[in-house]
Amino acid sequence: MIRDDLPGTELFPPDELEVFRESGHGGRMGMGVRPVLIVVDTSIHFVGDKPEPILDSIKRWKFSCGQAGWDAVDSIKRLLDAARDCLIPVIYTTGPPPGLTSIGPGRWADKSSDAITPEQHKVGQQIVDPIAPQDGDLVILKEKPSAFFGTPLASYLADIGADCVVVAGGATSGCVRATVLDAFSYNYKVTVVEEATFDRSDVSHRVSLFDMHQKYADVAPEDEVIAYFRELVSELGA
Repeated sequence: MIRDDLPGTELFPPDELEVFRESGHGGRMGMGVRPVLIVVDTSIHFVGDKPEPILDSIKRWKFSCGQAGWDAVDSIKRLLDAARDCLIPVIYTTGPPPGLTSIGPGRWADKSSDAITPEQHKVGQQIVDPIAPQDGDLVILKEKPSAFFGTPLASYLADIGADCVVVAGGATSGCVRATVLDAFSYNYKVTVVEEATFDRSDVSHRVSLFDMHQKYADVAPEDEVIAYFRELVSELGA
């Protein structure tokens, strides 16, 4: 059930693709009837403060995904507009500002060689302006890759009766993937919007989309997801 146009398919040799086909992976789970849009970590830390090539962006924002992040911001903006028009709840994640907790960076410090200043840390957690949260949106502060780990996200989704999470943001191979796996483990239907996700490596991005689609989520194009939002609100309003 591999989509011919699924990102990452072109990276696998034919015999490995045949394994996925023969093992029955890649089924569609659908998007449910009570979706929530989750925008993962689309902050200055991870896209920089302006669109520019990644090697320029990381001179100031070491975790930035550069232009790939800003390309995704354009898609995320369209998703947000559609979700709000259709009264679909919107949730953002970002990291806590410095000093909010006393635990420290934990194992992040072991995997990252260069320290950042408290001011960079504070500014970097801000969601970028083109997709800034609006009144009624929920912003969840997280310290680990998954939006679920150590946060009230699961209880919030249960409270509003959500049955599906639509995931955008970055990085595809990191915090997006971790959030998708936890949402899947909580038995939510999961959709990842391919144009609305980003990574600092195109290979990591494509392989992660491919792998998530095989096992944990539906990877869908932006226009399909927006059409689903509009169809859903039309049916509910009928």
